[in-house]
Amino acid sequence: MPITINLDVILEKRGMRSNELADIIGITTANLSILKTGKARAIRFSTLEAICEALDCQPADILEYIKD
Repeated sequence: MPITINLDVILEKRGMRSNELADIIGITTANLSILKTGKARAIRFSTLEAICEALDCQPADILEYIKD
Protein backbone atom coordinates (compact mmCIF):
# COMPACT_ATOMS: atom_id res chain seq x y z
CA MET A 1 0.00 0.00 0.00
CA PRO A 2 1.51 3.35 -0.95
CA ILE A 3 0.27 5.12 2.21
CA THR A 4 2.72 4.78 5.11
CA ILE A 5 1.75 5.50 8.72
CA ASN A 6 4.52 7.23 10.68
CA LEU A 7 2.64 7.35 13.97
CA ASP A 8 5.28 5.36 15.84
CA VAL A 9 7.96 7.86 14.77
CA ILE A 10 5.92 10.82 16.03
CA LEU A 11 5.12 9.03 19.29
CA GLU A 12 8.82 8.40 19.89
CA LYS A 13 9.70 12.04 19.13
CA ARG A 14 7.07 13.18 21.64
CA GLY A 15 8.13 10.64 24.27
CA MET A 16 4.61 9.22 24.42
CA ARG A 17 3.50 5.60 24.60
CA SER A 18 0.70 4.15 22.49
CA ASN A 19 -1.55 3.40 25.46
CA GLU A 20 -1.20 7.00 26.66
CA LEU A 21 -2.22 8.34 23.25
CA ALA A 22 -5.13 5.91 23.07
CA ASP A 23 -6.40 7.16 26.43
CA ILE A 24 -6.05 10.82 25.39
CA ILE A 25 -7.90 10.42 22.08
CA GLY A 26 -10.49 7.95 23.36
CA ILE A 27 -9.85 4.83 21.30
CA THR A 28 -8.76 1.36 22.32
CA THR A 29 -5.10 0.40 22.26
CA ALA A 30 -6.05 -2.40 19.85
CA ASN A 31 -7.53 0.07 17.35
CA LEU A 32 -4.52 2.36 17.71
CA SER A 33 -2.25 -0.63 17.07
CA ILE A 34 -4.17 -1.45 13.88
CA LEU A 35 -3.68 2.13 12.75
CA LYS A 36 0.02 2.19 13.68
CA THR A 37 0.78 -1.01 11.78
CA GLY A 38 -0.93 0.22 8.62
CA LYS A 39 -3.59 -2.50 8.75
CA ALA A 40 -6.45 0.01 9.05
CA ARG A 41 -8.58 0.40 5.93
CA ALA A 42 -9.75 3.90 6.92
CA ILE A 43 -9.37 6.59 9.56
CA ARG A 44 -12.03 9.03 10.69
CA PHE A 45 -11.17 12.70 10.36
CA SER A 46 -12.20 13.16 13.99
CA THR A 47 -9.64 10.53 15.04
CA LEU A 48 -6.95 12.09 12.87
CA GLU A 49 -7.78 15.50 14.34
CA ALA A 50 -7.54 14.13 17.90
CA ILE A 51 -4.18 12.49 17.15
CA CYS A 52 -2.81 15.70 15.65
CA GLU A 53 -4.03 17.72 18.62
CA ALA A 54 -2.57 15.29 21.17
CA LEU A 55 0.79 15.06 19.39
CA ASP A 56 0.91 18.70 18.24
CA CYS A 57 1.54 17.69 14.64
CA GLN A 58 0.03 17.89 11.17
CA PRO A 59 -1.67 15.02 9.26
CA ALA A 60 1.28 14.97 6.85
CA ASP A 61 3.55 14.13 9.79
CA ILE A 62 1.55 10.93 10.29
CA LEU A 63 0.50 9.93 6.78
CA GLU A 64 2.97 9.66 3.90
CA TYR A 65 2.39 8.69 0.28
CA ILE A 66 5.16 6.58 -1.24
CA LYS A 67 4.62 5.60 -4.85
CA ASP A 68 5.18 1.89 -5.53
